[in-house]
Amino acid sequence: MNDKQNSEINTNKLIKNISDNDAKISLNQISLQLQEMRPSEIAHSIESLPPKERRLIWSLLDTSTEGEILAELHDEIQQELMAEIKSDELVKIISDLEVDELVDILQNLPKVKVESVLSKIARRDSERIRTVLEYSEDSAGGLLNTDVISVRPRHSLEVVMRYLRSKKELPNNTDKIFVVSRDDKYLGELPVSKLLVSEPRLTVRELMETEVKPIAADTNDKEVAKLFEQNDWVSAPVVDEEMKLFGKGITVDSG
Repeated sequence: MNDKQNSEINTNKLIKNISDNDAKISLNQISLQLQEMRPSEIAHSIESLPPKERRLIWSLLDTSTEGEILAELHDEIQQELMAEIKSDELVKIISDLEVDELVDILQNLPKVKVESVLSKIARRDSERIRTVLEYSEDSAGGLLNTDVISVRPRHSLEVVMRYLRSKKELPNNTDKIFVVSRDDKYLGELPVSKLLVSEPRLTVRELMETEVKPIAADTNDKEVAKLFEQNDWVSAPVVDEEMKLFGKGITVDSG
């Protein structure tokens, strides 16, 4: 049974429990069921229910899972739920999300509320988020993933490997590591496939590839999709107007 079928089954169970005449039993059943469901399944269930029932489900969720669930929801449902959440509470809910997930969520809020939220989170994250929000959602800058790994050209591969091992996990779609200067300007990329089979004593400079041009942050989504298709990319560097590494390009649907 696949995830979609499981989600449908869980959604049907929730609807049945909500429709139960005995409200107390129904709420207990719903709470227990929610504890056993993944965030993606809960999000699917919320989207399948009418507004009143959505709010009921949301009220039964644990704060520790609300951020992940919010990130999974479609924009309209996000807006509906966030309209009733105060800024202080929203900060607690989304504080553990990645920057690109935070951006996706904040793009659906009024500017006044966005500023209120940004004033309450870490300065480094708030500055990165403000920069991304300046770009259109239909551009590389608005679509990128800011969770990237970058290294300096002078580092040895041994140092790079040690750095990677120090991380709990690598960002999704990490097929290459981006090489930057001291002031974060993009210089090239180091394919992970090369890193894994090369002599540890070699430097990044000796192996990095400089042929691939980075994507400008203001490039429209259709052009980004075209570049990914033509080059069969998994990821690509995105830079700002000063050629500073801004994030990692993602595959988008040109249709």
